Amino acid sequence: MTTAQFAGSYTVTITPFTEGGDAIDYPAWERFLDWQLECGVPGIIILGTTGEFLAITDQERAEFVAATVKHIAGRIPVLVGTMNAYTPNAVRYSKQAQDLGADGLMIVPPYYYTPTEDEIYNYYKAICEGCDLPIMVYNNPFTSRVDMSAKLVGKLTRDFPQIRYIKEASQRWERIHDIIVESDGVMNVWAGSRVLESYKLGAKGYVNPYGNYIPRATVKFVEWAEQGRWDDVQAVQSVISEFDKIITDGHPLYGHQCYSKALAAAAGYPVGDVRAPITTFASLGAEGEERVAKMVPLMAKLDRIVDEIEARDAAAA
Repeated sequence: MTTAQFAGSYTVTITPFTEGGDAIDYPAWERFLDWQLECGVPGIIILGTTGEFLAITDQERAEFVAATVKHIAGRIPVLVGTMNAYTPNAVRYSKQAQDLGADGLMIVPPYYYTPTEDEIYNYYKAICEGCDLPIMVYNNPFTSRVDMSAKLVGKLTRDFPQIRYIKEASQRWERIHDIIVESDGVMNVWAGSRVLESYKLGAKGYVNPYGNYIPRATVKFVEWAEQGRWDDVQAVQSVISEFDKIITDGHPLYGHQCYSKALAAAAGYPVGDVRAPITTFASLGAEGEERVAKMVPLMAKLDRIVDEIEARDAAAA
């Protein structure tokens, strides 16, 4: 089995589209990936929720994974979202990602059906039998409509050596500790939100949607969390909370996708708009522009915070 050690702030990336959303914009994608590397992002996860995996065709999927792996060229790990409601498709996507050179997978349980624990177990069993890559299971009851128990996660960890990571996005902070206990400390729990609280409870990584527009600050605050520098972590996390409030006011749970792309553009890396049925940024008109105008100063504020902390660290060295 392929072994890998993943840790830190992995950007769960957008998928860039050309105008009108007709195709994936590869020149924009290469510029975006170079920016991630320049900011010290230690890994990326493509085709997750933020990456609109449900709006990607099979042909686009294969081409996108191949192009990403080729451009990254081994400099950082590339994980691929390979979930599907139909188990054979999830197996096929996972094997394809392995064949194309991906370093790992992130896989949510079968969605829509509200599967039983036995059905979830057999889904991951089939995937593990179909490929050899490390797997990050993804517990997100808000989208999959199922909340994987710590007991089930512990069983998956014991039975399948590939399963050593979980993105825990239930927002039940005690679950992090419970998973570590149920897996005898083997499972590496990754935060799905609230880095400070998650790391205090034992998290080892962060699946980071904010890396699409504030990669430098969010790489740093995870590094500081690893070091137990909680005041520095909170300095960044408090500003992230301001982004959250602006984006979520009046918008559905995953309204962040169009804003992630708009803010990437504001940072100098345009990546197009979202595909249907998600609300496009263009359709928001003045409201969207006003919200972005409120967030651009927050991006600058985070740069100042990081500059100040790094200057203090340098002076103390």
